[in-house]
Amino acid sequence: MAGEELYPRKILQYMEGFLVSKTLFCACELGVFEQLHESPHPLSVSELAAALGCSEDGTERLLNACVSLELLNANTDPSGTVLYSNTEMSSVFLIKSSPTSLYNSIEYSSRTIYLCWHYLNDAVREGKNQYEKAFGVNSKDLFEALYRSDEEMVKFMHLMNSIWNICGRDVVTAFDLSPFKCVCDLGGCSGALAKQCVSAYPESTVTIFDLPKVVRTSQQHFVSPQDERIAFCEGDFFKDELPQADLYILARILHDWTDQRSVELLAKIYHSCRPGGGVLLVEALLYEDNSGPLTAQLYSLNMLVQTEGRERKASDYSRLLNTAGFTQVQIHNTGK
Repeated sequence: MAGEELYPRKILQYMEGFLVSKTLFCACELGVFEQLHESPHPLSVSELAAALGCSEDGTERLLNACVSLELLNANTDPSGTVLYSNTEMSSVFLIKSSPTSLYNSIEYSSRTIYLCWHYLNDAVREGKNQYEKAFGVNSKDLFEALYRSDEEMVKFMHLMNSIWNICGRDVVTAFDLSPFKCVCDLGGCSGALAKQCVSAYPESTVTIFDLPKVVRTSQQHFVSPQDERIAFCEGDFFKDELPQADLYILARILHDWTDQRSVELLAKIYHSCRPGGGVLLVEALLYEDNSGPLTAQLYSLNMLVQTEGRERKASDYSRLLNTAGFTQVQIHNTGK
């Protein structure tokens, strides 16, 4: 009976999950955390409402929800006025200027991913992504849909940048990559993982291989000329010749594609790879019995609504690698 009493509470928590995420999205997009960060002192509801151009009633409800989510602190001054300030978690991850900021990731989740998930029912029924319903764009060419405007492309690049700023160091040090002096990051996007790689391995150089418009944007907004050990090569990794390298990095790439397309790309890498070289795959792994982890299972649903691919088990990636010609496969979980 005790267990049964917990069931309604758990179901309600699941139902309320979207309310939590939308509260976080709203507070970020309205600028709550930025305003508090820029203020030399904690602010009251009326001060924040005025600064944000919002109603006091709505602002107070939002702030109090953020306090319960441990995103804000609330303290009462001697006059009885409640004053709000950022928690350490918000200061580290929700302020745009923070080196570990997730603001752009949150914004992309709110304005792009959330809209795709509105059509999850259709994605499950049809077994394909939902760009056409969500944004009115044909998804025959996946990245033409994903990068359907310059603004959307920059938002996606900021998303990837924020992820690798937090997880990248763990990824590039999961194995000793120091023997690989010439590295090619396929689909390297903003260059955040390339920066982590040259930082961890001072004798290595990294070439970012990506679509021409992505390379141009990365050079303009993300990778400066001072990053001397990072170079660029424009191309489509399915259509164009790959630069020769000792190590190819595919970070959150194969989960976008079907098994057939993944083997096609891996086989191409195998034939481009220098003797003694290899490929580093970076993906979220499902358990072998498909029982979890929940995060990877949810990511896999996200791949359904947004891409042609899926999240996979370690054995699935081993099979894809073996099919492409790679015979020595090692697996390491970073916990990130």
